[in-house]
Amino acid sequence: MILNQIIFSKKTQSRGFTEDKTSEKPLRSVIKALSWRLIGTLDTLVVSYFLTGKIGLATSIASVDFVTKLILYFFHERIWNKIKWGK
Repeated sequence: MILNQIIFSKKTQSRGFTEDKTSEKPLRSVIKALSWRLIGTLDTLVVSYFLTGKIGLATSIASVDFVTKLILYFFHERIWNKIKWGK
């Protein structure tokens, strides 16, 4: 329940997203995560290919990397949105 409130809540304390310009909507976090992961995955693909010399293995590594880090980044962003430090 608490994790659900941290990640998907549209309110930060008593303010909603429309009133709190320092917070992001979950969809924005997802789009940011996708765009960053595309860049990161291309990097992982190139490095994996350089190290292994096998495109199939490099693609497998990059695919797993994409999924796991996309999920981690989304939760990381949502949790940091709740932290008041530095805002």
